[in-house]
Amino acid sequence: MRELPRKLTADQLAELFEGQTRFVERLSELENPLQAAPDLIRELPEDEALEALSAHPAIGAKGLSERAAREQGVEQDAATEAKLASLNQAYEQRFGFRFVVFVNRRPKAAIVPILRKRLGRTREEELETALTELVAIARDRWQKQ
Repeated sequence: MRELPRKLTADQLAELFEGQTRFVERLSELENPLQAAPDLIRELPEDEALEALSAHPAIGAKGLSERAAREQGVEQDAATEAKLASLNQAYEQRFGFRFVVFVNRRPKAAIVPILRKRLGRTREEELETALTELVAIARDRWQKQ
């Protein structure tokens, strides 16, 4: 397993977190940014947390970065894609931010029941979970480089 870095630039972090956000800028100023990320992301003002989540691509979205497309897989099941699109929309309407989950090489069909279950949770639970998942994705990406 690759050791977490002591220092990363804002550009390197933006690649791991899918965007140049205020969260990424804050992280780039810290030693051991991927180790510090879980604590920092929980301390962010809500607008900065939502900005970080919005930078991440939706499950099943088109026009993904090469890395995100690889992680989400090339599954072409139209029914699953339609369910994900509908559930993503319902999620964003309910919570006001994007559904983020660490896919971890699972097929998209395996994400559908997770998304459905998470729709039944509170906004606070979901915000905390989505932010935790965002950090897990970035750490996994670092490990796989």
